[in-house]
Amino acid sequence: MPYETFEHTADLGLRVWADDIATVFVDAARGLFSMIVELDSVQPRESIELAIEGEVSDLLLFDWLNELLYHYEVQHLLLCRFEVTIGEQGLKATAGGEPIDAERHVLDHEVKAITYHGLKLERQGARWLAEVIVDI
Repeated sequence: MPYETFEHTADLGLRVWADDIATVFVDAARGLFSMIVELDSVQPRESIELAIEGEVSDLLLFDWLNELLYHYEVQHLLLCRFEVTIGEQGLKATAGGEPIDAERHVLDHEVKAITYHGLKLERQGARWLAEVIVDI
């Protein structure tokens, strides 16, 4: 599995390894939503386009996950599929999912916020490592 969750005091952590930076962002998004719902129950019935400016850094990762969490909280949109490109200006992405359906979606954790605590995005040899702590 390209990501794993881990316990962190009263919070929940997410650790992602990938061979390229775009995959880190895709797998971090999938990891985030796997904390919220069983991803296999979500269908990519509609999509949203996202653009986030910034350098490739842990702050861009924070902004990306925060933006996805915003769409979940405000539009009640569960996201399961992500296409990400990262360039000099930042990130462009398409995210697919569907609104929460109480008959099909069993929500797991209530993710309240992405935190700066323990936030990490770094290259380790040929791979990338990201760590994020979320407030639940």
